[in-house]
Amino acid sequence: RLRGNNTVYVCGTDEYGTATETKALQEGKTPQEICDFYHKIHKECYEWFDCDFDYFGRTTTQQQTNICQDIFLKLKEKNLLIENTLKQPKCEACDRFLADRFVTGTCPHCQSTDARGDQCDGCDKLLEPTDLINPQCQLCKATPIFTDTKHLFLDLPTLTPELEAWFEKSSVNGNWSNNSIQTTKTWIKQGLKPRCIT
Repeated sequence: RLRGNNTVYVCGTDEYGTATETKALQEGKTPQEICDFYHKIHKECYEWFDCDFDYFGRTTTQQQTNICQDIFLKLKEKNLLIENTLKQPKCEACDRFLADRFVTGTCPHCQSTDARGDQCDGCDKLLEPTDLINPQCQLCKATPIFTDTKHLFLDLPTLTPELEAWFEKSSVNGNWSNNSIQTTKTWIKQGLKPRCIT
């Protein structure tokens, strides 16, 4: 913006995220209560530091809901959603399915004993909950079971030709960083896989 570029700076509070759920469980509150409290504090901090967001919102607004539902329905209309199964950790003691961050255990790469089901901070490797040695429920320390669950996936393989054409044009016109270009080329070269969205 200071350079005269036309920019839109959007940020906000994600009331549906795992980090929010984790904090709510730690404090014995609902995700809504956590976000009511922290959204106000964050907004005041950003204003004090003169961070000028065009929009600082929340994921629970009707506008956000309408946009998400519109994207979903357009994908569905174009047959770009497929159903598939994933092995998902479930804690029988807590009677709940666990998000990847709620599963902890030993990293199979560096043997760090406090790795999470999404990554290991010891070696920075990305993980899946099924990768962990001696996985545990972060909430009660019970051993989760892994069960097949049905999910919706974005059919990225079908979109590959369209995405490649868009990438070739937008990476040049959009002045992408070299790192972004190389990462995208690698993903396309390896073959895009369906992406779980539920």
